[in-house]
Amino acid sequence: MMKDEGPFLIEWVAHHLVLGFTDLVVYTNDCSDGTDDMLIRLEELGLCHHRRNVIPEGLRPQPSALNHAQEEPVVCQSDWVMVFDADEFLSIPYGDGTLDGLIGAAKDLGANGIVVTWRIFGSGGVVDWSRAPVTEQYLLAAPQTWNKGWGVKTLFRFDPDHWKLGIHRPKMKTRWIKTDYPDQVKWLNGSGREMEDYFKFRGWRSITRTVGYDWVQLNHYAVKSVDSYAIRKMRGNVNNKKDKYNNDYWSLQDRNEVRDETMLRYKPQRDALIAQLLQDPVLNRLHFAAVDRAEARLAELRGTEAYHQLVTDLAQASQVPLSQIVAKPPVARDKEKIAALMSDVEKQRGLKARSERKEKLAEPKEPQPEGLYLPGPLDTDADLPMEYVANHQVQVPLDMRLFSPVAMPLIRKGKFQRILARKLPQIVPKGGKALFVGAAEGFLAVNLANTRGDATVVAQESEHSFRNVMLRLCSQSAREIGPRFQVLDAPVTQEAVVEWLRLHRPATLILSDPQLSPELLMSLLPALPLPGPAQILLTGRLVERWNGQLGPVAEMLVALGYRPDFDLPPTVALGFSAVPEPEPDDAPDA
Repeated sequence: MMKDEGPFLIEWVAHHLVLGFTDLVVYTNDCSDGTDDMLIRLEELGLCHHRRNVIPEGLRPQPSALNHAQEEPVVCQSDWVMVFDADEFLSIPYGDGTLDGLIGAAKDLGANGIVVTWRIFGSGGVVDWSRAPVTEQYLLAAPQTWNKGWGVKTLFRFDPDHWKLGIHRPKMKTRWIKTDYPDQVKWLNGSGREMEDYFKFRGWRSITRTVGYDWVQLNHYAVKSVDSYAIRKMRGNVNNKKDKYNNDYWSLQDRNEVRDETMLRYKPQRDALIAQLLQDPVLNRLHFAAVDRAEARLAELRGTEAYHQLVTDLAQASQVPLSQIVAKPPVARDKEKIAALMSDVEKQRGLKARSERKEKLAEPKEPQPEGLYLPGPLDTDADLPMEYVANHQVQVPLDMRLFSPVAMPLIRKGKFQRILARKLPQIVPKGGKALFVGAAEGFLAVNLANTRGDATVVAQESEHSFRNVMLRLCSQSAREIGPRFQVLDAPVTQEAVVEWLRLHRPATLILSDPQLSPELLMSLLPALPLPGPAQILLTGRLVERWNGQLGPVAEMLVALGYRPDFDLPPTVALGFSAVPEPEPDDAPDA
């Protein structure tokens, strides 16, 4: 569905043809910039199908277009169908990046649908209008873990007899719900894992159990630059929603936390096809007429007070931290109403699924570390607007580029790593020195320094994504870097660790870097300079990475004169203290 998307249309068509879509059916309504004429020309060239969205009175444009598409022969004769908009571009990290490869992988798993989660792409700080491709201008996006951006669109095998098209997903027709047809439906998430049973019947968002981005995502460029937003705000939208393009909408959609360059894989083929399309004189004329019209409109807007106020307002809206974004549905979710509408089949399947999840949770399992950090590679270079929350003696950022969904609520509640945050200040000797190898974001190191003014802390972290956050955390927590709190950034090697211990002579050694494998530790520990640290703790990312494989390391520490100590959960830390030397016997009487 499109309305006045002329400047962006050629790129959108070229991109999806490169991906492997064989038929693009586009519905338009009330266009004033030649979008419909461009689509008519593209249809004449055999590259897409244009349909006018004749909207019955009382119906919104999108539902109207979907009703037309339900009966459209091109759609009905398609094998796989996906409904999406002009500001949405499909991106396929899987394989060679084509639809054939993606669908082939789904078929190999016996699937007939893929639920594709949105990835929200922001303005990237771009204010001025540009003719550069959307997919190359905007490369900053929300973190994959941000659930407010988890709306979905569905790529699926379409049978108009069984399915009614929908904006986010098709709806199974009522007459099939109580048959065996639901058992024939197998949809995957965006990482190739099977979706839960409930999604066969309802739902338009991913949840923590179902979200996935490894195979495919739908890049949603809802705002683009400030200038693009200004033009769109004055234009209206396909659903005629009043005041949709306000500051709150900008805050929600202008997410620039993580860089994602996946789209650049398509650039050579896409650029070649765009150049080929623009060789057509009619399409060339219509395209640049649409661009000229947008730029002329922008020139008018720039001369108004409203435009300058908008620029100011959006700059402020961009400062809202990700953790403070509120995304409310158009209509509040009514659980009782939903339950009343659910069929008996849905209810029974839902109850069965909940029961199975409870049984699985009840099964005895080996304790696992919490997993406080996202898997790498991580990018925290940009110093973004960020909400900080007091955890013990430290201000910790709610940074979704770094912390996992497990860690975020703990930080929010002030309970991040609280066991060690309490224990370390108790066990470091008075006036002692603590060396952290792999200090991560520095929370435990800074908390120790801020709690124990008599202690000296050395925090080593070679991963710059963590070190970036550590320096910001220090700034927010009034922790100066100097003789009493030192930061090291050298890489972790056996020789480096030995040298750090020789230079700093810590009483307490906290080993947290996941590069310290059991094999490396077995080689490192006997090589530590004597006298060794009075206390050694294995914790953090080291325990997460090597959980269940540290038994030989513990045995070696015992052989080296240490004993298990500090009564710490093994999923949090393994603690050891040096066994005191025995007192010498009194000398015998002369």
